[in-house]
Amino acid sequence: MFKAQRLLNCIKTAQASAFKTIWWLTKIMVLLSFAIMLLQYFGIIEWISLWLTPLFSHFGLPGEAALAFVSGYFVNCYSAIAVMTTLDLSTRAATILSVMVLCSHNMILETTVQHKTGSPIIKIVIIRTLSAFILGFVLNKIMPGGFESTSVTNGIQEKLTFAIMLKDWALRTIKNVMLMAVIVYLLTALQKILTEYGIIEYISRFLKPVMTFFGLPQKTAFLWLVSNTLGLAYGAGIMIEEAEKGETTKEENDLLNCHIGISHSNLEDLLLFTAAGGAYLWMLLSRWVMSWIWVWGIRVTKLLSC
Repeated sequence: MFKAQRLLNCIKTAQASAFKTIWWLTKIMVLLSFAIMLLQYFGIIEWISLWLTPLFSHFGLPGEAALAFVSGYFVNCYSAIAVMTTLDLSTRAATILSVMVLCSHNMILETTVQHKTGSPIIKIVIIRTLSAFILGFVLNKIMPGGFESTSVTNGIQEKLTFAIMLKDWALRTIKNVMLMAVIVYLLTALQKILTEYGIIEYISRFLKPVMTFFGLPQKTAFLWLVSNTLGLAYGAGIMIEEAEKGETTKEENDLLNCHIGISHSNLEDLLLFTAAGGAYLWMLLSRWVMSWIWVWGIRVTKLLSC
């Protein structure tokens, strides 16, 4: 009976912090997704893509790939993949484009989450955007093969009416909010249970070599694990709560954010991009290398400035 009560208390104490995070994320998701829908309807995202087209030749990508990148940058991985499926991309091109999107997708929402956990907005945007462009350029130089042209396979898309886009936005937003609410609540409850039974300390000790290699504080091990498996948006509840409780310092959170901003959600997102034609190991390892460079570069710079 006592053990059951202990578990029940963990679940109850998770409610307040979980609902607070859910409400905060819901407001951002609704407003942001509506704004993006308007940008898509008025053709602004397509205009930005057209403007970026000449740049993408330096990444070994056709001009049409710019639309996938911009869609992922402002929206999420799903929108980028939707565009990628209309292109006849080689494995090489799909991998380069996927890495760029994985580094810098869902920029506005995820940057807001990382800012709430202690990192400056401009810093995160610069690190993630630069990483996408640098990796795109480097991979184009070192991956076997060369530039390949492509074509849109489904023809010119019909412009949807505002009513249809609004309905589609509403349905997708409701679905995403409901999914996010369930995951955030379950994650928060899980974190309470793992803390209560001392399992987080065990996880931290188990991941100590990984944290040491990446230059990250051992105390961020559980947050690293959450962000790598579920991502920034769904893991926001735990990350924000840990930051507000002071379990990790602002400096520790900032180092973690520099890493996971480039490399997170390495289960679902990576599998989705693999299905879209990308090479799994290239997508994973290239971002790990880039995050390693950023974190250790920041640590060494701080050490030399002291």
